[in-house]
Order: sequence, then structure tokens, then C-alpha cells
Amino acid sequence: MFASNTTFFLGLGGQTVLRAWLVFQLTGSELKLGLVSAAVAIPMLLVAPLGGAIADRIDRRTLVATGQAMVVVGETIILVLLLTDTLRFWHLLVMATVMGSAFPIMMPARQAIIANVVGRGRLSNAMALNMAAVNTTRVLGPAVAGFLIGAVGLKVAYSINVSLYVLALVGMSGVHSAPPPGNAADESLIKNMREGLRYILEDRLVLVLLFFGLVPMFLVMPFQNLLVVFTEKIWKVGPEGLGIMSAAAGVGGLIGAVLVAWRSESTRRLGMMMFAVCALSLFLVLFAISPWYWLALPLILIANVFAILYSALNNTAIQVLIPDELRGRVSSFLMMSFSLPLLGTLPVSAVAQIVGAPSAVAGAAVLAVLAAVAFYTFSPSLRQMNERLGEAMRE
Repeated sequence: MFASNTTFFLGLGGQTVLRAWLVFQLTGSELKLGLVSAAVAIPMLLVAPLGGAIADRIDRRTLVATGQAMVVVGETIILVLLLTDTLRFWHLLVMATVMGSAFPIMMPARQAIIANVVGRGRLSNAMALNMAAVNTTRVLGPAVAGFLIGAVGLKVAYSINVSLYVLALVGMSGVHSAPPPGNAADESLIKNMREGLRYILEDRLVLVLLFFGLVPMFLVMPFQNLLVVFTEKIWKVGPEGLGIMSAAAGVGGLIGAVLVAWRSESTRRLGMMMFAVCALSLFLVLFAISPWYWLALPLILIANVFAILYSALNNTAIQVLIPDELRGRVSSFLMMSFSLPLLGTLPVSAVAQIVGAPSAVAGAAVLAVLAAVAFYTFSPSLRQMNERLGEAMRE
């Protein structure tokens, strides 16, 4: 499972560069970069509750394999269109929608399997280890994709990337069955979904953590989809430069995940999260206004250290708090942490087209800090997070 996950996310990391490069070469529009991201995000938001409920009803390995198969089919179609020179922008929109529909099916199950394998006692470290592997692929995937575009051309690079998705699907054949705990399958799917929603609404801390994690990420993470604008319009460093920039962000993410694993037993998580979001916004502003590409590289690396630190601390806190029998359903709401930042690319890219990418990214970073401070100020449940987590971890 670990190998399959790593291979899949290696392909996904490469695709971030390949898809952004394709869209920008076909259209030259910042707004259309945002439209593709929105095409991924909207079905993720709509299908996520259903995918989470299903993850608590049937075999989780089957769900992961089904989602990966959908990605393989869709990406193969895009590859054929690219090889025959018939690819159009609307094809990428349709494929983005397929990806957005597949992710809510497999990602809640993928998250829930971790708890099946290691148990709640080791869950925090296991999730951090998994995130470390994912962020390693975020280093290698974009860097290799960027260099391959320049070295062997876009078509060969895309072919290699599709083969990674195929290998990930093949890898799932070696994973044992992972039936969900509890008796959710004895009830209706609608009732399962209602139970998950009811739990989130009744547990005030889990509800606040969901939004506390989502709102700042909605504002700041769209910078990743706008990196192609910085590298093409501002610094003019080509696909290799985009690959290096994406890899630098991935290195930062890897460091952030390692820090979470190292500090997994910390009782000061809330303070770490507040510090992380403030530092993230500061370094993102400095990145946005940097006039030099080589200065921007360490700035984006450090910014992403704090982005992953913030996101991982938030997500693992939620996973520690929730009961096992509801894990798939609640994990489906964590899919918003993937989809909302993608959806946030649309307004941020629209602003970027009007005022420029640097001003749009810097402004969004400042708003993220203000949002985090507002959550801390007005939520007593959030301010008591460390005590509640301590009780859950002792349990």
C-alpha cells in the first residue's frame, strides 16, 4: 500500500507541472488555470460525503483501486489526444472533473486504511510518515516532469507520467482486503452520511478544526497553481525552472511532514499551528515580491515547510479525535483540505489576471493570517484544543 501510494502521488506531483504547462501553453490565461483547478475542486466537494460514507461500508482497498482505475482511464484518453495533436482546453476541463470525482472515492478510504493498519496509538506518526512520502514525491514528481518537458518533450513526459498511475494501480493488487469496522453497512447510505454530518456538527472542536484548517489554506495554497505564471511571465525560466520551483516547494513540504512526526506527541499544537500560519504568510509575501528567481526558491521552500506543518497538525488532530467507526465519513470532510485550495485558485487567479500574480498571492497571504487570528479569538473550543487532544492521546 505504501509503495502504491508513493507511486500514485509521484504521478500526481508530475501532473501538477504537466497540466499547468499544457493549460498555459494552450491558452496563456491565468484565469483558465483557475478554471481547471475549479473543475477538480467542485466534484470533490460534492462527492466527498458520499465517498466517506462508502468507505465505512465496503472494502477500502476496493475503493482505492476503483478511484485509481478512473484516473488511469481518464489520463490515457488525454495522452491519446495529446499524441494525435487533437487535445483542446475543454478536454483538460473534462479530465479535471474526472479526477475530482475519483479523489473523493479513494481518498477517505486511503486515509482510513492507515488507522486499520497501525491503530490509533500510532496514527499520528503513521500519517506524518505517509505525508513525508507524499511530499517526497512532490519534490521528485514536479522536478522530473519539468526537466523531461525540456529534455524529451511534453508527449514523452506525459506518457511516463501515465505509466506511474498504471504502476500504482498494479501495486494495489498486493494489498490485503481492508473491511471497515462497525456496522455501517447494516444501515442505509443516507443514514450513514447523516451520522457523519451529525458527529461533526455536535463535536464543536472537530467542526472548528475543519474550518480552521480550510480557510487559510483556501487563501494561500492557490500559489502552487500559479507558479507557472511566476516562472513564465515574471522570471522567464521555462519548464525546467518551473520543475525546480515545484521541487523546492516539495522539499519544504517534506521537511514540514518530518517536523510533524518529530513533534507528534507535543502538547502545544495550537501554538505551533498559529506560528506556522503566520510564518507561512510572511514567507509567501516575500516570495511574491521577490524580483529574482534564485531568491524566490528558498522563500517558497520555507513557506511550504510551514504550510505542511500547519495542515498536517490540523489533520492529525482531527484523526486522533474521531472514533474509528466514523473515520471514513469524517475523513471525507477532510477532502475539503484538498478541494477548497483548488477552488481558491479560481478567485486568486482571477485577481492575478487583473492586478498581477505577485499582488494576488501576497494579498491572499495577508488575509490568511487575519482569518487564523479571527478563529483563535472567537472560538473557545479551539483555544482548549491542546487539553482535548491530550485526553484523546492518553486514551
